[in-house]
Amino acid sequence: MSKQGKPSTGMADGGFRQAMAWLHTWCGLWFSWLLFAIFLTGTLAVFAEPITHWMSPEHRAEEAAEEAAHAAQAAKPTAPDPAAASRGQRLEWAVAYMAQHHPKASMWELWPADAKGGGGLTAYWFDENRQYASARLDPASGRPLPAEAADAHRATVGGHHFVDFHYQLHAGNVGLWIVGVAAMAMLVALVSGVITHKRIFKDFFTFRPAKGQRSWLDAHNAVAVLTLPFQFMIAYTGLVISGLTFMPAAGLVHFGLGAEAREQFIEQIGNPGKPAPSGTAMALPALEPFAARGERLMGQPVRAVVIDHPGDAAARISVYGWNDEAEALHRLSPSSGMASFEAASGRLLELRRPGSVAGGTAPLAQSVMGSLHMASYGGWAVKWLYFLAGLAGTAMMATGAILFTVKRRGRHTGAFGASSARVYRLIESLNVAAIAGLSIACIGLLWANRLLPVALESRTGWELRIFFGLWLLALAHALLRPRFDAWREQLWALAALCLLLPALDGLSTGDWPWTQWMRGDLESLGVATAALLLGVGAASIATRSHPP
Repeated sequence: MSKQGKPSTGMADGGFRQAMAWLHTWCGLWFSWLLFAIFLTGTLAVFAEPITHWMSPEHRAEEAAEEAAHAAQAAKPTAPDPAAASRGQRLEWAVAYMAQHHPKASMWELWPADAKGGGGLTAYWFDENRQYASARLDPASGRPLPAEAADAHRATVGGHHFVDFHYQLHAGNVGLWIVGVAAMAMLVALVSGVITHKRIFKDFFTFRPAKGQRSWLDAHNAVAVLTLPFQFMIAYTGLVISGLTFMPAAGLVHFGLGAEAREQFIEQIGNPGKPAPSGTAMALPALEPFAARGERLMGQPVRAVVIDHPGDAAARISVYGWNDEAEALHRLSPSSGMASFEAASGRLLELRRPGSVAGGTAPLAQSVMGSLHMASYGGWAVKWLYFLAGLAGTAMMATGAILFTVKRRGRHTGAFGASSARVYRLIESLNVAAIAGLSIACIGLLWANRLLPVALESRTGWELRIFFGLWLLALAHALLRPRFDAWREQLWALAALCLLLPALDGLSTGDWPWTQWMRGDLESLGVATAALLLGVGAASIATRSHPP
C-alpha cells in the first residue's frame, strides 16, 4: 500500500522507466547483431541493381553497346523500317512457338517488345516443376535464338544476395520468421528507447567527443533521433508486407494445410479471378486486337500478353502495360495497368488502372507498404535518402551494441555470476565480428566476384561460401585476439579491401573509374566511389579514434 492508502502499482520512483531501460538494453543487445546485419544488407539492397551491374562486367559491356546503338538509332530519321515485323506478327510467332514446343503449359506469357518498344521477343511459361522458363525469339523472323554460351558471362549472386539476406537470411521461410521476430524486437527497442531517454531530443543536439561512455551514448542518441521515423516505418512495413506468412490463419481456414493448399492460396492471392479450365477445346483467337484494345483502355504501351489455359474454351487473355518511368516516380503503388478479357467472347473481365491494385483497399495498402519499404518510388533521390538513413540506422545498431560493453567494461555487474567476465568478453568479440566482420564479408563478396574464375562450376555458390567464410574467419579472429587489436586489425582490413576495389576492377576487367566516367556508366562508378568513401571512413576510425 502507498502512503495515501492506495494499492501500489509497482511503477513508483521511476519503476516504469527503469523497466523500459532494462527492456531496451537487453532486447536491443540480443538482437543488435542480427539487426545490424539486416540493416546493413538492407541498406546495400537499395542499390541492388547497380551492384549487380558492377558484378556483371560482361553484361555491362553489352548494355553499353546497346545504349550506343539505341542512341545512334534515335539520331536517325524516324522513317518506319520496312523489314520490321509488326506487334501482331510477333505475337503470332510467339503463339506458334508455344503451340509447337509447350502446348500443355497452363500459362503463356508473351513479351512482344522490350522496354523501349522494340527489340526483343520473349515467351515465358511454367515448366513441369512449376519453375519459370523462357525462350528468346528473333523479332524479325520468329525463330528461336540460340542460348548464350554458358561461359560467356560470369554467374554471380549480384546485388540480389543482399536483398535475400536482408529479408530471409538465405534460409527460406525459417529465415523470414527469424527476421520477423527481429523486426518485432526492433519495434520494442525503439518504443522502450523513446520512453527511457526522456531528454532524447535535447541530447540529439549534444555531442561530447573523447568522453568514453558519454560519447557513445551521444552518438547512439543522435543517429537514433535523426532517423527515428524512418526506423519505425521500415520495421513496421517489413512486418506488413510479410503479413500473410506471419498471420496464416485466414489461408489455413479457407485452404487447409499442405503444399497443394498453399499453392492454391498463393494463386488466389496473386492471380484473383483466374478461370478454371472447361475441358472444351477452342482455338486461340488473334492476340493483336486484344493487345490494341487493352492498350487503349489502360493508357499504357503493351508490355506482355498473358494467356491462361490456352486452347481451352475458358481461356483468359490479360494485357499488361509498361510503366512510364517519370509517371511511376510519383506513385506509391508500382503496379502497371492491366486489362483482362474472356478469349471466347472478347468480354472485358477486369480493368486495372496504372497504380491501382486488384482486390480493393487492403491489397492496395499492402502494395503501398511494399513501395515504402523497398523505395520503389521517387527515383534516385529517394534511393539515396533511404541509403543514408539506412547507414544511420546501421550506426544506431552498432553504437548501441558497443555502448552496452563500454558501460560494463571493467566492472562486471555479476549479471551472469562467476561467468560474467567470460560472457562480456564473448559479447565484445561478437560486436567485432558482427560490425567489422560482416562489413569485411560484404566487400569480400565483390572481391570474390572478380577473383573467382569466370567459368567456375557453381560459381554463385562459391561467392556465397566466401561471404560466409570471411564472416566466420572474422569471428574466429575476434575471439582469439585482444579486443583493441581485433577492432583495429579488422577495421584496417576493411579499409584496404574497400580502397583497393577499384584497382582490382581495373586490373581484372580493364575497366577503370575514369573509363566508367567517360562512357557515362554511373552505376559502376557509383559502386567504386562508395567503396572508396567507406574505405576512407574505416581508415579514419582505425587511425583517429581508439577502437571501442
